[in-house]
Amino acid sequence: MVRILSPVLLLAISVLVSSCKSPKENGQTSAGDEVVYVLSDSLADPLAGILFRNLSRLSDDFILVGHQDALAYGMGWKGDEFRSDINDVCGDFPAVFGWDLGHIGEPENIDGVPFEKMKQWMIEVFKRGGINTVSWHIRNIVSGGDSWDTSSCVRGILPGGEFHHAYIEKLDLVSDLFSSLKTGKGDLIPVLFRPFHEMNGDWFWWCSKSCTPEEYKALFQFTVNYLRKEKQLHNIIYVYSTDVFSTEEEYLTYYPGDDYVDVLGFDDYHSLDKKENTHGTVVMLEILDALGMERSKLITISETGVETIPDETWFTNVVLPTLKTNDATMKASWILFWRNGRPDHFYGPYPGHPSAADFIKFKEDSITLFLSGTRGIYEPDGIEK
Repeated sequence: MVRILSPVLLLAISVLVSSCKSPKENGQTSAGDEVVYVLSDSLADPLAGILFRNLSRLSDDFILVGHQDALAYGMGWKGDEFRSDINDVCGDFPAVFGWDLGHIGEPENIDGVPFEKMKQWMIEVFKRGGINTVSWHIRNIVSGGDSWDTSSCVRGILPGGEFHHAYIEKLDLVSDLFSSLKTGKGDLIPVLFRPFHEMNGDWFWWCSKSCTPEEYKALFQFTVNYLRKEKQLHNIIYVYSTDVFSTEEEYLTYYPGDDYVDVLGFDDYHSLDKKENTHGTVVMLEILDALGMERSKLITISETGVETIPDETWFTNVVLPTLKTNDATMKASWILFWRNGRPDHFYGPYPGHPSAADFIKFKEDSITLFLSGTRGIYEPDGIEK
């Protein structure tokens, strides 16, 4: 059970708890079997704290459904004012909207989404009670290649490295975007930031083949510290997101520490592909559920999907039963399906696709939550469950 406290009392608890040395206690207080979740940033903006607490509250009974680039394009359309393939199918928008900062500093991101339009959409998502989560397919700063250029980079952009200033310039651009996301009252809109994901794979320059665990941790920690301390951004909820894993030890190999992470996630394009493989997803969720309770972190399936959705009952025959296997695995806060980029590369349903009818059943299930169910998520008193 999660207890929701008043912002004033919660801030007092946050300051008290953050002064403790034990990482297990950072951000957590308890009374009996009740646990209070507090962000790792003791100076977190009130809206970020409210969102985090309401997400933890909802995760007892629901999982929020997300989609990458949901508003930017879909099958046969691009850049409509506020449209998504998911809404076209089921009459509701996703609750979580994924965006990417790859190529920041240029007019469009790595997937052709104009950054200025992205900013407008993110603000509108907030106004409608939705949540924005942001990944970053950042180019290899040392070589000039893309994210998949695995030549050495991390050592060169850490403090003291030849390309450290170049990385600072990129972080300044990230800061500019996050600090431009404001409510009508001028408050900063919370963002779930998921940098340097899938680090236990071998395909990005920040992955296991290209840097050591110590270098990765240093990069993650520097990034958080720079945005928090140098740029004074306290609207960011940080997500640590691996690729698939088998053990707690494997999951924590690159973990930068409880003071730098608020959400424990993983990307799963392997175990959730078909029903006979989903035991792996259940194991990962159970590991994260235990870690999340121990460390006061939310958990998430931060990316998933099956390209072109060849199984027309995949959402109800594979995804739902997996989420409902054991009560512990229902504690994931959200699940994000990847983008609908083109006819041979899409992960969400669209009108006319054979999976559309099944997705409507998925949407109507008692544990899935879409945008219409998250109104009030930024209110101190929470939302109706």
